[in-house]
Amino acid sequence: MTELITMHTHSTFCNHAKDPLGDMVQAAVDAGIAHMAATEHYPIPDELDPSKRSTMPAERLEAYIDVVREQQKRDDIDVLLGCELDWLGKDETRALHASDFDRFDVVLGSIHFVDRWLMVSHKHMSRWKSVDLEAFWNRYVELWCEAAKSDMPFTVMAHADVVKKFSPKPEFDLEPLYERMASAAREGGRMVEVNTSGAYAECAEYYPSPSLLQAFRAEGVACTVGTDAHCKGHIARDIERAYDYMRAAGYTQLAVPTRGRGVRMVDL
Repeated sequence: MTELITMHTHSTFCNHAKDPLGDMVQAAVDAGIAHMAATEHYPIPDELDPSKRSTMPAERLEAYIDVVREQQKRDDIDVLLGCELDWLGKDETRALHASDFDRFDVVLGSIHFVDRWLMVSHKHMSRWKSVDLEAFWNRYVELWCEAAKSDMPFTVMAHADVVKKFSPKPEFDLEPLYERMASAAREGGRMVEVNTSGAYAECAEYYPSPSLLQAFRAEGVACTVGTDAHCKGHIARDIERAYDYMRAAGYTQLAVPTRGRGVRMVDL
């Protein structure tokens, strides 16, 4: 059996997850996970998150890193220090530099905000009724490709088509968008993930869709797995099914990020 991994997890260091980091790690051990990454949401500008519920507050960053370092002393699981970093495009006001992330083993690249709209929030679902769907999907993909080809040190592009979470099902052809994303990931040297949380969201489908995952595989983009767990009960949710999902898309190897920004490939 392929070793169990999850490279995408959250804890109470952000204000929308339910369990402390130590409990998340212990739950991973109890579930037989050999390798996990703690990937807390990296702080974003206050004007985008005035309630400080979407990401980790900046004042908690150092404490988070300290707790992960403590968990890394365990000998029953390999814990990576990671973060999930939002790409904000033209709305970026943080003075970020690639070197700011040298201490992280894994940096997930994400698009949650599109032109200042937190599109993945239940609170803003009603806005979908007035969206020009094709234009919006194109704008999301534009931002995603910017991120994938940027100078930021993204290890893995997370939940690649999370735009579908609340989106009405598109009636236009998504294949050209998928091809753009796959090409950008290859050009930027990024990995992607199968993120199992999508199956339990309104879209009821893993991220990415089968067709998008096949496009990544065709471009030779390496793939890992993340549960995107926000509580300990979800830490191992559908990992083995994710491996089957990768196999169905043509993948024969799983990418396992390692400490120091390394990666090793494991046969599926």
